[in-house]
Amino acid sequence: MDKLAYERKHIESGSIFVAGVDEVGRGPLAGPVVCCAVIMPFNDLIDGVDDSKKLSEKKRELLAEQIKEKAVCYCIKEISPEEIDSINILNAVKKCMTDAVNGLEIKPSITLVDGVDTSLPINAEYVVKGDSKSYTIGCASILAKVYRDNLMKEYSKTYPEYGFEKHKGYGTKTHIDTIKEIGPCKLHRRTFIKNFWVEPAK
Repeated sequence: MDKLAYERKHIESGSIFVAGVDEVGRGPLAGPVVCCAVIMPFNDLIDGVDDSKKLSEKKRELLAEQIKEKAVCYCIKEISPEEIDSINILNAVKKCMTDAVNGLEIKPSITLVDGVDTSLPINAEYVVKGDSKSYTIGCASILAKVYRDNLMKEYSKTYPEYGFEKHKGYGTKTHIDTIKEIGPCKLHRRTFIKNFWVEPAK
């Protein structure tokens, strides 16, 4: 598969800078949603870039450092659990992606976005499974994943009882059982846990 097919199409039609954007953390019960936008050079490709979920943690971390070193520019943004509860996860992802693209030091001519058309207020092409089809989206996927995983590891030091360093906030049985037993912390998305945890009456 040509991982630069989408990028090349836009470069050949006159686009100077092509950005890729991806999110991580749409589904967890706890923690922020994180988005990364990145513009990469295409004359010095990094071997091994792929959908971040297909890579080992060690491989992702090594690639993330290489991506940061070679990137023309990149921007990582996050939306808090409180805001996710307030505006819902779809709107949170749209806001996060838009903020990441608008935060780039260089304005891209076009942005390749992982997923279906969500009508972002930016010039975008949407690519389903884009993190495995597009080199630039794959780079964004890796940076977002490594950033969020490291964030959840840090949060685990403040909230060690939840095991965030292991499941990164996703709904494992152990995680759900812990919430049922001791209740949520401020990192939990209340709208995501309402099916099995009810706020006690005050």
